[in-house]
Amino acid sequence: MPVAKTKDKLVDVARQLFAKMGVENTTMNDIALASKKGRRTVYTYFKSKEDIYMAVVESELDILLETMRRVAEKNCPPDEKILELIYTRLDVVKEVVYRNGTLRAYFFRDIWRVEKVRKRFDMKEVLLFKDVLREGVEKGVFRIDDIDMTAELLHYCVKGIEVPYIRGQIGPNLDDTTRERYVKRLVFGALHKKE
Repeated sequence: MPVAKTKDKLVDVARQLFAKMGVENTTMNDIALASKKGRRTVYTYFKSKEDIYMAVVESELDILLETMRRVAEKNCPPDEKILELIYTRLDVVKEVVYRNGTLRAYFFRDIWRVEKVRKRFDMKEVLLFKDVLREGVEKGVFRIDDIDMTAELLHYCVKGIEVPYIRGQIGPNLDDTTRERYVKRLVFGALHKKE
């Protein structure tokens, strides 16, 4: 089996085991057995369980980035696109955290280590926001003085509400229409676009 496929298989097996049994309760031996690989093979690719956990997080972020990239490439108005990017970002992260069951607690407890892995994702996300904002400025939809700064601020605003959103602490009693109205006011107010 080619190197990339073996590594991907180990990451996928680890993801499933972490979600089912928890990171603390999963051993490198469990990963070796479930992937039908020897422990030596697992250790060839990953020095420790923490390394394979970070690879799982990175893999999930790659999936999120690809999903966001597809939204950014859609043929729709920039104002619709920016909102869909925000909703997609939040909903996919929430879905990943919940889909991975017991991995969720470890994710929140180990948020600083996760942040190291997220740096590459964060830079690429900011670039996606820049592209959509630039498109909006060029089409006269947004009035923005500094696209770079606005993209970074947008990124940090969305990132900042990620954990409360995942935990259901933001607008748990709001219906979708009301939530969308508030989000549009905030986002479009900042981008100088009238609703």
